[in-house]
Amino acid sequence: MPRNQRIITADDIMALGTYETIRAEKRQENILRKKYRRLSVGPHVNVLFENWDTMWWQVQEMLRIEKGGDEQLVDELAAYNPMIPNGRELTCTLMFEIDDPAVRARVLGGLGGIEEHFVISIANERVQGIAEDDVERSRADGKTSSVHFIHFAFTDEQVAKWKSGEGQAMFHIEHPNYGHIALISESMRRELAGDFS
Repeated sequence: MPRNQRIITADDIMALGTYETIRAEKRQENILRKKYRRLSVGPHVNVLFENWDTMWWQVQEMLRIEKGGDEQLVDELAAYNPMIPNGRELTCTLMFEIDDPAVRARVLGGLGGIEEHFVISIANERVQGIAEDDVERSRADGKTSSVHFIHFAFTDEQVAKWKSGEGQAMFHIEHPNYGHIALISESMRRELAGDFS
């Protein structure tokens, strides 16, 4: 399936034996790709901007690990296809990465509703993040999940600003208990511009 169709189909997925023959090469490609698509925001958050290739890799890896065959493939495609950018958006997987279980519980316990506080700014315009609505990421007790799937829908004018290099691009987390901003580098901005088409 051409990547510009913005969907992964069963025809795009390799048989496990075939995948194993190229996995090392694809793994290296994925590591390099993440270098230009990963952003640290504050002490605990890593953001990975997704695209067709990152989602294809994820599907292949899940099938390799779980070996669930065609039945699993249906579920994986349903889970990961929505995270492929639609041409007027950026999508990301946002992860709280905290090794210490006690610290992790304390931090996540105070971040309920954080999925409503993700913003990308571009040349002083704000693009509000919208959580993927597959599951509820914050619980009634105020605790949030360690993983969030976020969409940022851009207007045509915002896309043009992004591609022009005008102004600074930044990723904001604006929760009262986790307020951090990270600059999106020019090299990352150029890489992510490919998601707009």
